[in-house]
Amino acid sequence: MGDFFTNLKNVFVAFNAIDALEIVLFALVFYYVFRILKNSNVFGVIIVFAVLVVATGIIFIANAGLNGSAFMVIPLVLAGLVLIIFNVEVKRDILNMNSLNRLSEKQGHQLSASKDEVERYISEIIRALQNLSKDNIGALMILSNDNIPTQILESGVELDAKISSQLIEGIFFPKAPLHDGAMIVNNYKIQAAGCFLPLTQNANIPKELGTRHRAGIGITETSNVIALIVSEETGIITIAQRGKISRYADYDLLKKTLSDYYWKDLSADGRKRL
Repeated sequence: MGDFFTNLKNVFVAFNAIDALEIVLFALVFYYVFRILKNSNVFGVIIVFAVLVVATGIIFIANAGLNGSAFMVIPLVLAGLVLIIFNVEVKRDILNMNSLNRLSEKQGHQLSASKDEVERYISEIIRALQNLSKDNIGALMILSNDNIPTQILESGVELDAKISSQLIEGIFFPKAPLHDGAMIVNNYKIQAAGCFLPLTQNANIPKELGTRHRAGIGITETSNVIALIVSEETGIITIAQRGKISRYADYDLLKKTLSDYYWKDLSADGRKRL
């Protein structure tokens, strides 16, 4: 026991800039892992990381002979594991750091809406999706909260238009100029259409899902948005969130998704409380 405390004392006495960097790296790893796990509920991963880091700390303290340079490899390895295991989340955070929506500022979009207005927006979107589905017309709609990367918005055509089923159906009408791109719904306006989105690289996506679905899934992997997708081949409506999909979305699921988007996500921002 005496050796243990002696070694512990030596650790603090020999504390230097490298040791400080190690602590910062460990703190960043812990923060990032717990931040991700808070959203994903991957409890098994938290146990693995906790055991690994605690065991490393005990070994380091019990063996003061391990120099700082050698020990520094451990947090770097942990950081590397985080980047590998959570590469999708890392990409999402990096892109969202640069997702300043300049078009939103330029447009001066609507900041609030009455309950009746929101219900009308929800009904208009659902009506459009169901009509498109019935006619087997492909569509890709993104629900955002000022968090679409600017380069994606600028790849399409700025609209800043009121939400209506007629406009949505018209944009996605076959052979229309903006038919193949994505429509961006930002809060209470159709902000842009004909936008190009990043495709998912997930190899587990069903092979029958084409480019439109891969684009819808891909944007939800890199930005905190919701994608509503209508299949051109089958008319099936799919909802994508955080890289996961829910197929065969019916009226009830669409209603719940849109209600969550308008009443929960938007009301969380004090500027947009209804």
